[in-house]
Amino acid sequence: MFNLTATTSSVATDGAGRPCEIRADGLRLPVTALESVRDETAAYPLETGPRTVFVVSAADRRYRLVHLLRDRRWTVEPLGVPSSGLARAA
Repeated sequence: MFNLTATTSSVATDGAGRPCEIRADGLRLPVTALESVRDETAAYPLETGPRTVFVVSAADRRYRLVHLLRDRRWTVEPLGVPSSGLARAA
């Protein structure tokens, strides 16, 4: 059994809609690299709504940012491997 603490997070975007900053619990993490973008607009039925998935680097960590277009909502998921670790593993 474990405890989960809910956090409020948001994502700031630039004029083109790319994430440029992650905000969570008073912290502001500038996005330093955009690794990939996956547009899943055509892959979802209307009930679920389309989404766009970004994998970014911020504060030497990797994050998966999912933008739910229908709800205009972001989810932020940390990925386990620091971005600097990728260069060492390659």
